[in-house]
Parts: sequence; C-alpha cells; structure tokens
Amino acid sequence: YVYALYDHYGFEKEQIAQLFIAGFGASAVVGTVVGALADQHGRRRLSIAYAVFYGLACITKFFDNFAILLVGRVLAGVATSLLFSSFESWMVSEHHARQFAPSWLSQTFSYATLGNGVVAIGGGLAASAVADAFGFVAPFMAALCLLVVCGAAISLSWGENYGDQRIDLMGGLSNAVLALQSDTRIPLLGLVQSFFEGGMYTFVFMWTPALEAAVGPDAPTLPFGQIFACFMVAIMIGSGLFGVLVARFSPEAIAIGNFLVAAAALAVAATASASAEVILCASLVFETCCGVYFPCQGTLRGKYIPEANRAAIMNFFRIPLNFLVVLVLVKVGSLENQTVFTVIVSWLLVAASLQN
Repeated sequence: YVYALYDHYGFEKEQIAQLFIAGFGASAVVGTVVGALADQHGRRRLSIAYAVFYGLACITKFFDNFAILLVGRVLAGVATSLLFSSFESWMVSEHHARQFAPSWLSQTFSYATLGNGVVAIGGGLAASAVADAFGFVAPFMAALCLLVVCGAAISLSWGENYGDQRIDLMGGLSNAVLALQSDTRIPLLGLVQSFFEGGMYTFVFMWTPALEAAVGPDAPTLPFGQIFACFMVAIMIGSGLFGVLVARFSPEAIAIGNFLVAAAALAVAATASASAEVILCASLVFETCCGVYFPCQGTLRGKYIPEANRAAIMNFFRIPLNFLVVLVLVKVGSLENQTVFTVIVSWLLVAASLQN
C-alpha cells in the first residue's frame, strides 16, 4: 500500500518516485556502514534497531506532508539494509556455531522463504481488510504492531553474535573490501544479486501503476492487499520448488535457469498489448522466481562470503543494487511502463550471464 497511499495523498508519479529514491539512496549510503556496525557491535542489536527504524517509518505515514514522508522513506531505507543483512548474518553465524550440517543451510533458507510467504499472505489479506475499513494508512499501523512484537521476540529469545570484534568500523570495511578483492566469486555474486534485486525492487514500484493503467481510470479500486497475497503465494510455491530442485541440481545451475524464466515472464508484461490479466499472470510467474531466488541466493552467500565480515559485505552488494533502482526511478515519470519492464528484463539477462 505504499504507492497507493502516496497516490491517495495526491502526489504525482514523479513525486512518488522521489520518495522511493530517498529510501534506496539511504540504503546505499548508510547501508554499508550499518553492515559493519552489525559485525562489530552485534547482529542481534542491529536486528532490534531494524524494528525501531521501520516502526518510526510507519508512524510518518500518518502525515500528508512530503518532507515527513521523505524522512520516513530514509528511515525505511536504513531499516531495509538491516533487514537484508543483520538477520541473515545472525542466522548463518548461529548455524555454524551450533555445528549444524552445512546442507541444512539451504533447507533453512527455503523454510524461511516459505514462512515469510505464509505470514505475508496473512498480512496482505489483513492489510486489505483494514484498508477497506479505515483507509490506506491503516495497514502501516497494523505493521507497527507487528514490529513491536518482532523487536520484543528478538530481545527475549536471541543470543548475540558478532563478526570480528578485534577491528574497528573502518577496519571492518577495509577487510570487507579485501575479501571482495581476494575472491572474484564474491563480487560476481554481488553483481548477480544487484541486477536481480534491482529488477525486483523496480518491479515493486511498477506493478501498481502498470495494473492501474491496464484496467483504465474508470475501473474500481484494485484490491492491492489481495494481489499482494497472491504474490506471496507465488513466492511460497517458488521456495518449495527450490527445495525440490536443490536435491538434483547445484544452486548455481538453479540460479541461471531461474533468471531466464523471470526474464521471459516480464518480457511478456513488457508488450504494449498486454492486458491487466496478462500482466498479473506474468507478475505471478516473476514472484515465483523470486521465491526460488531467495533461498538459492542465501545458500550461495552462505557458501562464499566469509563469516568475519558477512554483514558488511552483504551491504556492499546493495550499493550497485540501489544505484540501478535510482537510475530508473529518476526517469520513471518520462518512461512508459513497457520501457521500464524492458529494462528489468535486460538486468535479469545480465544476472543470468554473470551467474554463468
């Protein structure tokens, strides 16, 4: 409901793009430092900080004010960097510390994606219900309640773990750079992640206006929460599919095929004649590919990224990712929806070629 809320407040597509750019820019600028802080001061502590930052971002949604919403997007950008580094770094570190079998790591990522899908389906349906009853800001207030539960659960049930505590912040960043230079597979992994997730986050911005344009201005308001729930079902299917595929193929091979299928799906959505039904079906296939991607990429990160600087390296990956998204969003007001989808397709093909 982010795009829908901003649109409800009366902001133009270009202004909404600026708000999204603020979030991605904050993630790119602050994210790397935040990752190093997590390695040095504790992944559990920074995971709790995620709940705090995102909670504050939700509160800003109350205000029909561009400046306040801009601050909220910056807070959300920082929180997103924490979400996609501190949590995974904590889990992988605990996995190794408890001497679990290395093969279980793929299963854990698959179960995590499946569980995320289950929760997100419920979240999407609940968001749709509260939005219909109380307005577009209501889903963010519901999310705030869940963030409080998240922070409390982490505080009460997680132990702390770290990267290399013997080095300071700058030393951690330097070691992360050295790790990227010492093994060419690590920066390649990061570029693959950047191109796929760059396309994914651009799609997050685009699916709402693309469907609205396809149904026309006179159509009833789309059920965004229900559509989101369908996307989450597709992600769940993808995570289950990864569990089947990884028993027969390597994660590297799965990734290549997954990127090609994702590119084919959005290539269909990029056609000028695509109806709302076609765009929705193509989007569901793409979301299924996202469900395969998350446990697959998590397995590869667990395989190649060194433990001591895991969170810092993972946030380095987000720098080109955010640059790609901002590059498109800066021009999104002057680009046709089909053009943006074509750009995403090209990124997915680059990711497939780099993975190969």
